[in-house]
Amino acid sequence: MAGGVIVPSDVPAVNYGGGLTLSVFMSCLVAASGGLIFGYDIGISGGVSQMEPFLKRFFPGVLKRMSQAMGDEYCMYDSQALTAFTSSLYIAGLVASLVAGRVNRVMGRQAVMLMGGALFFAGGALTGAAVNIAMLILGRMLLGFGVGFTNQQTNEVIPCLTWLQAAPLFLAEMAPSQWRGALTAGFQFFLAVGVLIAGITNYATARLTWGWRLSLGLAGAPAIFIFVGALFLTDTPSSLVMRGQVDRARAALRRVRGPGADVDAELNDIVRAVDVALQSEDGAFRRIATRREYRPHLVLAVAVPLFFQLTGVIVLSFFSPLVFRTVGFGSNAALMGAVILGAVNLASLLLSTLVIDRYGRKVLFMVGGVIMIICQVGVAWIMGAQIGKSGEAGMPRPYAVAVLVFTALHTAGFGCSWGPLYWVVPSEIFPVDIRSAGQAMNVSIGLCLTFVQTQSFLAMLCTFKYATFAYYAAWVAVMTVFIAVFLPETRGIPLESMGAIWARHWYWKRFVQDQGKVEALT
Repeated sequence: MAGGVIVPSDVPAVNYGGGLTLSVFMSCLVAASGGLIFGYDIGISGGVSQMEPFLKRFFPGVLKRMSQAMGDEYCMYDSQALTAFTSSLYIAGLVASLVAGRVNRVMGRQAVMLMGGALFFAGGALTGAAVNIAMLILGRMLLGFGVGFTNQQTNEVIPCLTWLQAAPLFLAEMAPSQWRGALTAGFQFFLAVGVLIAGITNYATARLTWGWRLSLGLAGAPAIFIFVGALFLTDTPSSLVMRGQVDRARAALRRVRGPGADVDAELNDIVRAVDVALQSEDGAFRRIATRREYRPHLVLAVAVPLFFQLTGVIVLSFFSPLVFRTVGFGSNAALMGAVILGAVNLASLLLSTLVIDRYGRKVLFMVGGVIMIICQVGVAWIMGAQIGKSGEAGMPRPYAVAVLVFTALHTAGFGCSWGPLYWVVPSEIFPVDIRSAGQAMNVSIGLCLTFVQTQSFLAMLCTFKYATFAYYAAWVAVMTVFIAVFLPETRGIPLESMGAIWARHWYWKRFVQDQGKVEALT
């Protein structure tokens, strides 16, 4: 037993003592709250995209299709310019994730943080004041750059990481192992809060002819808390050791672990792990791509973001109001549907936070996967039966409500599984010498796929019709089987001992058996 968690007998789960101190809780709270920015931007664009004053000004062709009594319901919103309004933020975020580290090394933390804040606020102002599509897309791209630069301060020691990459690592390294799942999941919790706030904002402003301006302009508001709060973040002990500041790392451990913790033992383990990283720091990406013992880490670094996107929740988060308009809801009802989804997502995340460190990661993956498969099939069946392939038939209100219910249940399944675990699992499975590279791959692939998904979803809905949701259900089935077979359970295992779980796995042990034994001994 370690902190109430059952650990396999041959995995050396060291219990260093200590508990959930105020210092570690506040540090993790500020780092995790960066999800507010990402969540608000996820939730705001879909609601604004179906507001008639917004469409009238920027996308009159979409509004014309909406007014056609016999139009194809699936294709009402099929516009590459409309999807570019949403997706441009994520391609900019991808670029920022590649260049922010270099800028940070040249200009320093304070200057980069101020520049990022300026970019973020400029993006919100530009989208709120936009008079043409070019201004809209440029503003969204500035927001994307702001997301990357403003949050560079969450990890100073690994300069290639932006906030999306660094915040989960910060949380994983700062949290005690028995609380790591819940605290790292806090990032997704704040993301869900941001989505919910965006949905409520859209619903409140939809009745105003200029309401879309207010919704878009408020995109810069969440950066205030992040900007101020991050100034008070404590560096993680791992980051201090990597910079040679061992005494400060010891003091940081005393502060975050509290009285009764074996600080010296934990510090010695961190120093040994960091020494490995510093000896071969420059070749992290090459090692993860070429060395046999890192084969499972490479596979998971690619598979986790790929499967996360193929749950279909990301595009539903972006475009749920448009989907609800497609099945027959009015504008206000569609926006309220998005608010309901946001609330369900938040509630399911709270539930997962309570059980993630008790029952483990794989149980949540399995339960969430089954729920999502059933709900996606249900949506496909209802839309196929009521709207059909032509998209011209209307959908009676009870069936439209059933689509909303299935979508809400799907969101709940996601919120208790892939939602938090997308951030938790990659932050804890990589050895320290490739941890930054692995997380960078995970987030960069995720941002790239988010761009592809958001840019193509409305066209796919127009082409595949109701089969779009069956397509996602099939992928959820594939990813659920993959997780059941290839992901080892990581609950309660200290990061420094994580290598041993790969050596025990029925398949991965053929790649990492020797490496796992070495890590287990150290």
